[in-house]
Amino acid sequence: MELAFPWPYSQGEWLAWSSALVTVLLGLAALFAPRTVLRLLRLEPRADRPGGLAAARASLSGFHIGVGLACILLAQPLLYLALGLGWAVTAFGRLVSTMSDGGNGPYNWIALIVELVLAAPAVLFGFGLIS
Repeated sequence: MELAFPWPYSQGEWLAWSSALVTVLLGLAALFAPRTVLRLLRLEPRADRPGGLAAARASLSGFHIGVGLACILLAQPLLYLALGLGWAVTAFGRLVSTMSDGGNGPYNWIALIVELVLAAPAVLFGFGLIS
């Protein structure tokens, strides 16, 4: 089996690939700058509990880097679909929280839009609606 980098060819694949790239970059930020990422997410790690930073490095970075790299390196529509559905469910969770937890503020609406923008091209390409 020959390993080659699958370069995106169509506009739809470029959009899905870009979503995967942004996902990897967000994961790398969480891996190498967890305090900054947690601050941007409006979370604050406690000095007496360093496990919070470990959770950011593991859960936030691991999933984002892993799924994003799988999409970029393997370029399979179903992987892009998994990435897009992950972002879509993240957006749904934020919407539920906005409506039920009193989080109706500009931060949550901007984050919701970013999550939907990351979800849309990957889902549409995964389902074959854009090519």
